[in-house]
Amino acid sequence: MISTRLSAAIAAVTAAGLLAACSGGTDAAGGNSSTTLTIASQDQGSIEPVVKAFEKANPGIDVRLTISSADQYQQQIRTKLASGTGPDVMSVWPGNGNPAATYVLAKPGYLLDLSDRPWASKLPDAVKTVAQYQGKTYNGVFGLNGIGAVYNQDALDMAGLTPPGTWTELLDFCKDANAKGTPAFALGIQDNWVTQIVLYALAATTVYGPDPDFDKKMQAGQATFADSPWTTAMAKYQQMAKSGCFQKDPLGTSYEAAQGLAATGKTLGIVQGNWVIALLKGKNPSGKFTLRALPATDTPSEFLMPAAGGTGYGVNAKAKNKDLALKFVDFVMSPEGMNLFVTTQGGLPTRPDTGFTPDPSLAELSTFVNDDRTVPFMDQLWPNPKVQQSMLSGLQEIFSDQSTPDEVLQTMDADYKSGS
Repeated sequence: MISTRLSAAIAAVTAAGLLAACSGGTDAAGGNSSTTLTIASQDQGSIEPVVKAFEKANPGIDVRLTISSADQYQQQIRTKLASGTGPDVMSVWPGNGNPAATYVLAKPGYLLDLSDRPWASKLPDAVKTVAQYQGKTYNGVFGLNGIGAVYNQDALDMAGLTPPGTWTELLDFCKDANAKGTPAFALGIQDNWVTQIVLYALAATTVYGPDPDFDKKMQAGQATFADSPWTTAMAKYQQMAKSGCFQKDPLGTSYEAAQGLAATGKTLGIVQGNWVIALLKGKNPSGKFTLRALPATDTPSEFLMPAAGGTGYGVNAKAKNKDLALKFVDFVMSPEGMNLFVTTQGGLPTRPDTGFTPDPSLAELSTFVNDDRTVPFMDQLWPNPKVQQSMLSGLQEIFSDQSTPDEVLQTMDADYKSGS
């Protein structure tokens, strides 16, 4: 069941993404045989089992898979599509928030219209809206994701600590964790997309709790980032850093290195999306990891969690093997493919008819979704990718003392007002 708050918030705009992953691979642009399929993805650790299942169901098919980090992927995909060297199938974010989002890639004609696929009409309205551009479906969004604090239960037990339930308890938790010699959370903002995750977790409660219509007011020109509770979310992010909530040198720590810290108990957890749980289990198969809301106030009943459709898959409008590309996306969006993907990734399926049983680690996320206590990933509702890019680079500059929250929010306002 998808939150009605999520549905209403997303449906309020005509088009409106986020991210995950890491690693590298071979060039997927090569090969144009009728039995060769090229895929470019940023779903490290979760697409591989899906590809294997697809190959098993289609003997003789050769899938050439490239996996890259979200930052690298977003920098390169438009160039490859424009030059005619793009893959048959590619990761596409929902909405309009980054350079590889549905709206951004569909508008210039880089994506194939998938509206007639058997799964397109079965998507819930909240997901369908961010998978579409001008009423046509271009993105197979297979999973719902949420953002919060992911705790390593074994590390918590070793430290004798429990997850905090309020903002004050969170700051005390960070202090107590440091006293035990184990920082509370791993933060790998050498990869600049990671900078937004903690901020989104805080903004969900501080911005949208008091004002559920904040995005509508932004779209109507009645609100700004710089003169809103976004300043509170920024301040709390800085307070977490100053309170020792993160390990030393977050700017010198990559996303993958941060996973290693959280997975092996060198930190008590990591603030990330649910997708990181599968990556943590990959590094520590016996580990127990649980996603919880990140406290942003001292009133738990006020807490909201960011939750929205995650990265999906689109087909290159100039795919060298269109039929096979469509077959793969149809497989991803089938109950079998969708359940395999979200099980491996650690998420929830977008379709309610798959018979999926959520992993116990996602119990709190499921509760927040069902109780209508979620808000979309903020960038999905912004009018262009520039807003997010200014935020990401600006947050890195804040951590390196080269900028201030006010300056970053003012730049985001200028980018927002520039339109699409």
